[in-house]
Order: sequence, then structure tokens, then C-alpha cells
Amino acid sequence: MDLPLLPPVKPMLAKAVTKLPTDEGLFYEPKWDGFRCIVFRDGDEVELGSRNERPLTRYFPEVVAAVKEALPGRCVVDGEIVVPQGDRLHFESLLQRIHPAKSRVDLLAEQTPAHFVAFDLLALDDESLLETPFAERQARLHEAVTATERVHVTAVTRDVATAQRWFEEFEGAGLDGVVAKAPDLPYGPDQRLMVKVKHVRTADAVVAGFRWHKSGPIVGSLLLGLYDDGGLQHIGVAASFPMARRAELVEELAPYRTDALDTHPWREWADAEQQADGEHRMPGAQSRWNARKDLSWVPLRPELVVEVKYDQLEGRRLRHTGQFLRWRPDRDPRSCTYDQLEVPVRYDLAEVFDG
Repeated sequence: MDLPLLPPVKPMLAKAVTKLPTDEGLFYEPKWDGFRCIVFRDGDEVELGSRNERPLTRYFPEVVAAVKEALPGRCVVDGEIVVPQGDRLHFESLLQRIHPAKSRVDLLAEQTPAHFVAFDLLALDDESLLETPFAERQARLHEAVTATERVHVTAVTRDVATAQRWFEEFEGAGLDGVVAKAPDLPYGPDQRLMVKVKHVRTADAVVAGFRWHKSGPIVGSLLLGLYDDGGLQHIGVAASFPMARRAELVEELAPYRTDALDTHPWREWADAEQQADGEHRMPGAQSRWNARKDLSWVPLRPELVVEVKYDQLEGRRLRHTGQFLRWRPDRDPRSCTYDQLEVPVRYDLAEVFDG
């Protein structure tokens, strides 16, 4: 490649805030929920760079083909790879795309094709734009990129009321918040120069097990469940504990390990080596990102209830790791059902793509 910026380039990041900033002149964009991707194109040569600097190129051949139609001949563009299904983004389908077998990758590229959403222009021809103010980069991005069926330029507004409406409505299309950028903002790789506002909710969940922390015999994460007509369903984990708290949890959870597997609702998963497809994911599954990562778990009698903070759902699971808030000894585990979860109103994803 012969570009002013060569891979890998770490993407510019955002710091989280609790409410939408209203400083004069800010640009607002929807926060897309997919794989962050910086596209490097030099003629027929294309590389898709990820946030962790590992190339995504081999997993998304249809994106490589699509950006050749839509992007300038020599450029570097920051954006997001997403997989739409119906009227919303589907992150679980996106995860399925990370597969070692080329035959499987090619099949999924046809069955669940990914799209690329461009939101920043880092280089064009022989010019690096890292020091160029964001307002100019945004204008040049819209001039440079040709929107197609699978390549989009993100919607953008400078109106606070519109941004607030996006925050409230676009979640129904699978997006998870709003990003704000100052007009004079340079592009700072691996720097938290943008601002993001994400949805935050709480739920009471059953603690049905835990995983050990990689550093030793302390708790790494709590396995959470909610009841439905089919019994206790695994919905994700809660983590992010201080190290001292992880050690305390070992003692707090110890009484609930006794005879836990005898009547455990996930007993048949205890020795699972393969992860089931779909939305009911086994706690003992192999990590798609790191096959050597130990995801074995310790069963607990499902008698403890915890209140956790979460941002959004992906199907019937927490989209991201939940955050432990407090124990709920006043709650009956059987009362922890899906009914308590807020489901956003559906929103037509095509309207979000059209900007």
C-alpha cells in the first residue's frame, strides 16, 4: 500500500458521559453498534483494520467488495461494520462472522451480509487529515463517499433536539446511543476525544454461578439468569469488581456452592464444550475470540438475587457485561423474569441509514 497512513491505526475513542452535551457547534451522530473498522484502500488493495489492530479483512469479503465501489481510489476511512436483519442491527449475527473456516465465512457473507457505515475521513490520496478539524473532515467525507446498498455515510446533525430524539428513538433499530464531536476536533488515534451517551438501565437477576478470575482464586464474573416459561435462562454476566471485592465474593458465595449441581437448572451445560447457536448461550462455551480462554464455571444454587446495571439487550441477553450494583435479599429469585426488562420501540433501520 502507498497511503499517507498505513495500517495499523488505532481508532479515536469516546469518553462516556451521563447526558447529552449541549455546547454550541457540536456535531451529533448515532452511535452504531458493530465492529469498529478503519478501511485502508489503495486501488484494488483493501485492508479492514479493527480496534485491536487485528485485520478483519478475511471475515468480510463482501465489505471489501462494497468499499471498492463506494470509496475513493486511495483513502483511509473510519467507520463501523454492522449486520442489519429486518428493521434493526443484529450483533449476534455479526459475532458469527468471526470464523476460522473460509467456506463458513463465504456462506455467511451471502446469508447475513455486512454493511459499512463511514463516519470519519482520515486520509485522501496523498493527504493525511489527522490534524484537519472535524467539521472539514465531515464535509469532505460526504463529498468523497458514494452511498450504496451496503456502504453508508452516518447521519449527522448539529441540532440538540434532533440528537435527543435520535437517542430516544434509534435504540429500537439496534443503535446504542449518540456521539458528540467538536467542530475543531483533530483525529487522535487511541485518544478519548469524543463524547458518547449510552442507555443505562437496571434489572434484578438470579446469580446461578461464577467464573474464576484469570489472575487467581478470586471471582472473575457472576453468571446471571432470568426466568421464563422454559426455566432459568442465561442472560450474561456481571463483572468489573475491584480486586479486593473479588476476594470477598469467594467467601460470600461459598455457602451456595454446596450441592449446587444436584438440581441446578443448567446442569446439562456443566460439561459443555461447544456453544449452542442462537440466543440461549451456554455458560461453559468456548470463546469465539480466544479459543484458549477458560470459560468454565462454578455452579451456585440459584438463590441469590443481584441488581445490575446494563445498557441494552441483544435478543434475550445483555449486549455488554452488566455492572454489579447491590444484592437484593428481599427478592424471590423466581420473581426475576424477563417482564421487568424494558424493550425499546422498533424503529425502521432504513431511515437511520438514509440519514
